[in-house]
Amino acid sequence: MASGGQQFPPQHQETQPGKEHGKVALVTGGDSGIGRAVCHLFALEGATVGFTYVKGQEDKDAEETLNLLKQAKTTDAKDPLSVPADLGFDDNCKKVVEAVVNAFGRIDVLVNNAAEQYTAPSVENIDEPRIERVFRTNIFSNFFTVRHALAHMKEGSCIINSTSVNAYKGNAKLLDYTSTKGAIVAYTRGLALQLVSRGIRVNGVAPGPVWTPLIPASFSAEECEQFGKQVPMGRPAQPSEIAPSYVFLASSVDSSYFTGQVLHPNGGVIVNG
Repeated sequence: MASGGQQFPPQHQETQPGKEHGKVALVTGGDSGIGRAVCHLFALEGATVGFTYVKGQEDKDAEETLNLLKQAKTTDAKDPLSVPADLGFDDNCKKVVEAVVNAFGRIDVLVNNAAEQYTAPSVENIDEPRIERVFRTNIFSNFFTVRHALAHMKEGSCIINSTSVNAYKGNAKLLDYTSTKGAIVAYTRGLALQLVSRGIRVNGVAPGPVWTPLIPASFSAEECEQFGKQVPMGRPAQPSEIAPSYVFLASSVDSSYFTGQVLHPNGGVIVNG
């Protein structure tokens, strides 16, 4: 149960086995929220999973996620791997990719999910260090991680980028965050065109309001109380309701004709694009 007594549907307990059987997945920002849910569902579906987290700030979350994945993994998958990293810098992204490849030999699915957000009442309150920080984490990391991962991805691999409904409708209080999410949409489309000849699909997921650790860390108690009530379904999603979109896009069977596309699990918000 979330703030304000909002009732959510239960976590996914069962899933059709094997959609990601034998694959190696790297999920950035996989320690909590949507990232954790994606890692968990990938593990249940047979993937070997590596994920990143921010050392110090997210140690406890990373340990909990690692234990969750160990319990969820199939017998033929390798033990999950957690890699601490500040993904806003190229060399750190290179080290993450190297750690995963050294452990598992390759990367079949790359999920660019790491993000941070802060509220501001006006563009006048967003200074240069903050803009750089948010853009480094949210969009620079996508470029850096992909450029190093591609050497270890073969035909049939895929890349999935986390954007947001805010990229399509805007958000006055999350201007810099929203700008990065718009950039991710354009990046997804351009990268898909660039990599289609190599047999690598690139897609995105644009969630609506989702109850994750970012929410209470970013908003006031009153704003948390109202969070998600503006969508037609009248509530925010749980991360477990978003994760199946990533499993679908990672499946070379189910989404074989999808590239350059964005899925919209957003509680009924109608968006263009």
